[in-house]
Amino acid sequence: MDQKINWEKLIRRMELLMRLKSFPVGFKMLEKKEELDDIPFMRPNSGKITLCQLITKVRNFDWTVGAVLGDFLSPVCPSMIGLTEIPEFGFKDGTFRSIVWVKTKEDGKKYENGIPRLPVGKYEAVAMAPVVYNPFDPDIILIYANPAQMMLLINSLQFEDYEVMQFFCVGESSCADAIARCYLSGKPSMTIPCYGERRYGHAQDEDMVMAIPAGMMEKALKGMETLYRRGIRYPISFAGAEQDLSSAFPMSYGGLDQLKGLKGNDNRLLVGITGGIAGGKTSVANMLEELGAPIIDFDVISREVVEPDKQAWKEIVAFFGEQVLQEDRTLDRQKLSDIVFNDMVKRKKLESFIHPQIAVEFARQVQEIAAEKPGAIIQVVVPLMIEVNLQYMMDKLVVVYVPEETQIKRLAKRDNITEDAAANILGSQLSIEEKVTYADHVINNEGTLEETRKHVEKLWETLKQFQKNRINRQSDPPASPERERWRTGAIP
Repeated sequence: MDQKINWEKLIRRMELLMRLKSFPVGFKMLEKKEELDDIPFMRPNSGKITLCQLITKVRNFDWTVGAVLGDFLSPVCPSMIGLTEIPEFGFKDGTFRSIVWVKTKEDGKKYENGIPRLPVGKYEAVAMAPVVYNPFDPDIILIYANPAQMMLLINSLQFEDYEVMQFFCVGESSCADAIARCYLSGKPSMTIPCYGERRYGHAQDEDMVMAIPAGMMEKALKGMETLYRRGIRYPISFAGAEQDLSSAFPMSYGGLDQLKGLKGNDNRLLVGITGGIAGGKTSVANMLEELGAPIIDFDVISREVVEPDKQAWKEIVAFFGEQVLQEDRTLDRQKLSDIVFNDMVKRKKLESFIHPQIAVEFARQVQEIAAEKPGAIIQVVVPLMIEVNLQYMMDKLVVVYVPEETQIKRLAKRDNITEDAAANILGSQLSIEEKVTYADHVINNEGTLEETRKHVEKLWETLKQFQKNRINRQSDPPASPERERWRTGAIP
């Protein structure tokens, strides 16, 4: 791996999000058996053992364990991880499997041939430990979880660079499907623990197991964190089999209907503008407005919808009381913020008062602009566009980029705070590097205003060309040079 992973931080967070019942297992094949002596807290085996026993000692007993060929009870386990060949007599000929698991020796041969195995000759030992303690750099991670937890893990791995996941179950000896198949394919591999793993390895009725290449664990957590912010969490609450599910469906379902209304029947183009705090979104938006793109600013809307005697204001005062009002009857934003900061229930309640009114006003402003200027290129400025998952409403998404170091300096200067305080504020938001991965176009705003203006003018021409092509039912032109420069590393 190119960089050292903070396994304790990563695993603790994943354990919390998945509500895991047992430790994720760090699994490593060793080329020399002497390497076992260098691993801290290694517990010796007291007798002959199986692979599933070793795994359960790690995930349930919190032990660090290892084994060489001579430690195993039979050749079945070590043959799966490349410590020995499967014997011809009794095994390759199908006899062993035909004693219990299949009808004939011919079926037994097929069975043995279907089991994935690591090639023999490279490894002399295997080591396992709770990966949270980071006693060695693991090759793969084994996670045991129930089907609902596994579905969340699959969704998390698929979130970025999506691909269909295929899983296998060879039958008995299914641990080979997880471990060996993961090694051989370099991809996550999930299976159902077999009879032996349940009898000897303490796998529970509801358990499934997935092996994940160690280098993909950060991707898995990143996807899981994003899904969590979008409301996809474990445990999954039940909506009810007999009730009207309108209020329980994810926002994205209703969002598609709302999207139809926003798009209208003309050729209006909604361009989302977002970026990091102190990144220059306002400057870019003002430049685009000068070029002809009217602005809808969610910060402005959010202040307008809570003005005295408006619907959201009434609901907020009714719920929180007049303690949240100032002398002029406007909301005391600081007091309201203090109330909801550490109270998720109250924060969600506050959002339920404000967000619907913002959506109504947003739609009204879109229709008003489109009525006056059909086919307008409308910029929608939302600082937390990606965090609140509104980017799907936009035809194009523009991210205004400056490096994090520049953000910190600008924020500290703008708000007259220390750079440490500014860094803490940035740490609570999605990183600018992550936001860029969602962008159709990136405006690099770390230079002078004139340099930024040139980028904006080029973006404006690109948007107009896209608008023209769309009207003519032509294909979408390439993303801006800034986006391509980002992908090739020209923008740091």
